[in-house]
Amino acid sequence: MSRYRALVLTVTTVNVNGLRAAAKKGFVPWLAETSAEVLCLQEVRAEPQQLPEEVRAPEGWHVVHAPAAAKGRAGVSLYTRREPDAVRVGFGSAEFDGSGRYVEADLPGVTVASLYLPSGEVGTERQDEKVRFMGEFLPYLKGLRERAAADGREVVVCGDWNIAHRQADLKNWRANAKNSGFLPEERQWLGSVLDPADGGYVDVVRELHPDAEGPYSWWSYRGRAFENNSGWRIDYQLTTPGLAAKAVKGYVERAATHAERWSDHAPVTVVYNL
Repeated sequence: MSRYRALVLTVTTVNVNGLRAAAKKGFVPWLAETSAEVLCLQEVRAEPQQLPEEVRAPEGWHVVHAPAAAKGRAGVSLYTRREPDAVRVGFGSAEFDGSGRYVEADLPGVTVASLYLPSGEVGTERQDEKVRFMGEFLPYLKGLRERAAADGREVVVCGDWNIAHRQADLKNWRANAKNSGFLPEERQWLGSVLDPADGGYVDVVRELHPDAEGPYSWWSYRGRAFENNSGWRIDYQLTTPGLAAKAVKGYVERAATHAERWSDHAPVTVVYNL
């Protein structure tokens, strides 16, 4: 990790819930102020040419957009202060590589990725799609970790994983026990990703806040979920153990008021001392 240009690496991930809409609501000034070296976006929902210049290719950033083949759906992006050494869209899946759900880039000593895992809906094809995605993605994650270890690299996979792992990760867990995002099989799968003997990744924010409720990163626009902090923690930075050990601060950039939100998610930021 000493090869990275900075002694501190700050990584932020956020589901923007439509980047064109977010750009009109406050994303642009937020981007101008962020101290992050790496920014991972999900649910961009736009082709690059549809985005305003200040978010498509902002000054001081190298940007990779991976839109979905289905117009107006999904879409992930990576913003890095340093030009990546390599970029890869997708994870070798015939079904999902064109779905705008995964992009990764190599920086010196670390591979960073932006993930938008399908949200699912119990009893529908959307849930079947989510199950298929998870089935393909876990072996890829394991292989990514193994390849990085062989190269002396670390990995951080950021994004909207659309699964709350533990009861502490959502406010109303009892009412959601049979809903997509908190199903036993989904939680078990995420547990496999985090199992040192299986996926081998670390939930960095949970490691930094082991006893906290949340910190939540998504609140429904319905009712007063935001005001009551009735949220879900589904936006994660999952890293290889070596990078997790260097994390010194992890927090959610929650807006001060409902009116100041530019997405139904909030940015999740981790500072790594390299």
